[in-house]
Amino acid sequence: MDYLYHPFPAKRHTVFAKKGMVATSQPLAAQAGLEILRNGGNAIDAAIATAAALTVVEPTSNGIGGDAFALIWTKDKIHGLNASGPAPQSISAEELRTKGYEKMPMHGVIPVTVPGVPAAWAALSEKFGKLPLKEVLLPAIRYAEEGYPLTPILGKYWKLAFHKFKTSFTSEEFTSWFETFAPNGKVPEVGEMWNSPGHARTLRAIGESNARDFYEGKIADQIDTFMKKYGGYLTKSDLLSYKPQWVEPISVDYRGYDVWEIPPNGQGMLALMALNVYKNLEKPKWQNADTLHHQIEAMKAAFTDGQAFITEPEEMPISVEYLLSEEYAKKRSITIKDEASNPEAYDFPKGGTVYLAAADEEGNMISYIQSNYMGFGSGIVIPDTGIALQNRGHDFSLDESHPNVLKPGKRTYHTIIPGFLSKDGKAVGPFGVMGGYMQPQGHFQVVTNTVDFILNPQATLDMPRWQWLKGKIVHVEPEFPNYLVQSLVRRGHTIQVTTDGGSFGRGQIIWRNSETGVLQGGTESRTDGAIAAW
Repeated sequence: MDYLYHPFPAKRHTVFAKKGMVATSQPLAAQAGLEILRNGGNAIDAAIATAAALTVVEPTSNGIGGDAFALIWTKDKIHGLNASGPAPQSISAEELRTKGYEKMPMHGVIPVTVPGVPAAWAALSEKFGKLPLKEVLLPAIRYAEEGYPLTPILGKYWKLAFHKFKTSFTSEEFTSWFETFAPNGKVPEVGEMWNSPGHARTLRAIGESNARDFYEGKIADQIDTFMKKYGGYLTKSDLLSYKPQWVEPISVDYRGYDVWEIPPNGQGMLALMALNVYKNLEKPKWQNADTLHHQIEAMKAAFTDGQAFITEPEEMPISVEYLLSEEYAKKRSITIKDEASNPEAYDFPKGGTVYLAAADEEGNMISYIQSNYMGFGSGIVIPDTGIALQNRGHDFSLDESHPNVLKPGKRTYHTIIPGFLSKDGKAVGPFGVMGGYMQPQGHFQVVTNTVDFILNPQATLDMPRWQWLKGKIVHVEPEFPNYLVQSLVRRGHTIQVTTDGGSFGRGQIIWRNSETGVLQGGTESRTDGAIAAW
């Protein structure tokens, strides 16, 4: 039976609930969050439970060894958490150049940066949670110990990774990846069970120590020993010194709505920059080629500038405030013409990320995202732990003149971004679209679909998407209307219609009615998305 064969169109409706809601890319992870809500936890507890479960039930996109960001709305105030980890203290651009590297490698021990995920869970639990972390992690531990059956999209990407890795991961440091994710030389198929006892032990240690074991205990020792053995740079000292950062979220006003993102080193401001530029152009029209042309060109402008400048805030050559200013937006909007522009090209690698949104009846809401960056990440798995380490360092430049040049203890330009929408000081709700450099483009399209065209959450996510790649090249989904494709081609765009929607991101939305407290959620049809609610 082919679980990816869908000969007939399918339709989902918006989900409504009052007491609580969790939306994410895996049904079992959503149920983990709901279980915690029913056991007396709040939306933040539910998000942590869901995030931990996702490291087990969607390892193709995230893991314990990745990074995380969160936007939390509680008591009519928004908070931001940046749990991205820095480069190790012993690495530098000069060090790698002396070893013959011209750019950062994609896999192996070198692009591994300090993982922020366990620290994110502990920080969120301590500041906002109602239940102990060890209790919140129990559903994820159960999935890891007892196992679970693979869902269709999960199985698809697991198999693709295996076929790629078995030819490229041939040296000894990758052995544990195959032992963990392809036991006996075979990947699990859709519907087959898979478990990871080492993953369960790690989660239990994180829960019982509030993540301290990961950064200063036995797990830290295991990571340190492995990295030393294979010439990596991450050390126990790097783990010991790590702390996630509470930050002030940034926002712009888009037609009366406040759109919130995490400030740099994340790329969330690209969505804000594009929205700011776009709102200076003519009024949007439904399914109109002029409107789409302006959207694409606004996104190009934001990416061209953002990719050149975004890194650690103190090392950016242009301030965040200026890039989000009306002055910048107006100057940039004037450069948008009737024909497609050809800005400096960037090669965008594909990403691997999970996003979730959660809400409870008390009004707490959270937009949360975590990632190993490219699929399974670096390909490095610490033996007997289930910890797959991220390859986030791949985004560093080895060019000393570039703002994002690799330095000891520096955080790189980061792709993963949670989003949040509010209006008149009241929460509308969390939203996000994962997927590497598709993410700000997905955020932009979610906001314009919602605000300009008043689409419900599910329709907002289901609407066929476009994705700018480089130059004049724009990808569109198979369902994208052909008459719009032809009109965009006449405007000079090079439109490529893809065979499926896998590269266009996976989104989740939860909106809250400020008068009734009723929650409404949409989930992603491009993956194994699910909403758990009560």
